[in-house]
Amino acid sequence: MSEERTLLIVKPDAMQRGLAGQIISRFEQRGFYIVGCKLMQITQELAAQHYGEHKDKPFYAGLVKFMTSGPVIALVVEGPRVVETARTMMGKTFAYDAQPGTIRGDYGASKGFNLIHGSDSSASAKREVELFFKPEEILEWTPANRGWLFNDEDLGATSE
Repeated sequence: MSEERTLLIVKPDAMQRGLAGQIISRFEQRGFYIVGCKLMQITQELAAQHYGEHKDKPFYAGLVKFMTSGPVIALVVEGPRVVETARTMMGKTFAYDAQPGTIRGDYGASKGFNLIHGSDSSASAKREVELFFKPEEILEWTPANRGWLFNDEDLGATSE
């Protein structure tokens, strides 16, 4: 599997609780690396675009209000199978359903405040990264320890 990218958002509740560093470090410790990062306030317009698929659902207005209520950290994280792995690391949406050892299972306390957003598919990741980041805000770099984290098979190399 070759490397891919995903969007992560450390949500306002995690920021208010001082959990941003602990959450971000879990992805770095796992071996994924940050290629884009910004502290920002999500606007109503950006929230409407990002959560447009939920527009007709009863929780939409509250979700937009929550996501625009305080600062967030938006990240582009890269590595093999990062979309799938990040979703597993985050845990189930509602804290009381999330397993211990996941971000939501370890730090979550409620249904409405779930600390982190992660793209749910490669297609969503591509769309969401482009929504939150300009191309020049994403860096192309390779960490020095990459070879000790991922073998050739992880990175999609074939043995011929």
